[in-house]
Amino acid sequence: MIIGVPKEIKVHEYRVGMTPASVKELTSAGHTVYIEQSAGEGIACSDQEYIDAGASILKTAEEVFAIAEMIVKVKEPLAVERALLRPDQLLFTYLHLAPDMAQTEDLIKSKAVCIAYETVTNANGGLPLLAPMSEVAGRMSIQAGAACLEKSNGGVGLLLGGVAGVAPAKVVIIGGGVVGCNAAQMAIGLGADTTIVDNNIDTLRKVNAQFGSSIKTAYSNKYNLASLVLDADLVIGGVLIPGAAAPKLVSAEMIKNMRPGSAVVDVAIDQGGCFATSKATAHDQPTYIVDDVVHYCVANMPGAVARTSAFALNNATLPYILRLANLGYKEALLADAHFKNGLNVIHGKVTNASVSESLNIPFVCPDEALATPYTAA
Repeated sequence: MIIGVPKEIKVHEYRVGMTPASVKELTSAGHTVYIEQSAGEGIACSDQEYIDAGASILKTAEEVFAIAEMIVKVKEPLAVERALLRPDQLLFTYLHLAPDMAQTEDLIKSKAVCIAYETVTNANGGLPLLAPMSEVAGRMSIQAGAACLEKSNGGVGLLLGGVAGVAPAKVVIIGGGVVGCNAAQMAIGLGADTTIVDNNIDTLRKVNAQFGSSIKTAYSNKYNLASLVLDADLVIGGVLIPGAAAPKLVSAEMIKNMRPGSAVVDVAIDQGGCFATSKATAHDQPTYIVDDVVHYCVANMPGAVARTSAFALNNATLPYILRLANLGYKEALLADAHFKNGLNVIHGKVTNASVSESLNIPFVCPDEALATPYTAA
């Protein structure tokens, strides 16, 4: 198969779809890889390293899209990239379609085969291609939140861990999944007074088993959540419904009643965000203030630590890229129901039920869509 890796063009996105090590695995298996010039410079990987791994370098994204049978990216394709997709071309990347009608409509129009990292599942019910970035984002959320609490950034001027004789900040983490547990690990390490809120009692038991007496847990209901948020200095939003828009768990009224100078970090912003006052920001201007509460809502948080993120992501995606290249998308997806869950759009049809419901677009069963032979219009 011919695989193409364009340079990411989202604002301050420095990751790359494939590292030289991943390229080497593909070329060793007999596949052809084309990399856009300078695509790896954001993770300190030179064009020469890609050439040494067996790739060929092309000057423009247009050339990469034109020649590749499969495009491997990190972030969702922007409009200029979506215009380069062609029918039956394979796109493998993060998509986050539920809050993004424009992207979804363009992917439908392209008639490409679009597989989203974030909806691929595994036998344990986990999200193996989202987990590495959730780990990174969870840990970064505490770093970002700590900075938001600094006076120069609009915060109240609070040190997360406090000092002798001064109480630590109160951190509330909504969601006890991968994001939440990684955020908790960082918050506890810095000495913060940390609480995880979740509506799954088994998840709370796991959190207790993992962190013991160093953390507090609370069952998520409207009463508990409101009480904890209003008493918090920093709130981390780490909820996820695979493929669907994030639920708005913290209302504008709750934000209004938080202490002036407190902060929220919305890790769920890729899926629309879980705070009613959230709007996506970028690394060059990551925060804004609503009702004296600092909001950090960067939609590609792991991009700030691009090298760590790209290598962690490739560790997870490489086996799937190899499977698609070796078998072709139909055989690869039909052979693995969990991998098939990653199929979001194919030949103009939406095959993810959560995306369909969120955007009110007709849903087609993935098996039916895959079984229908593609014919050019």
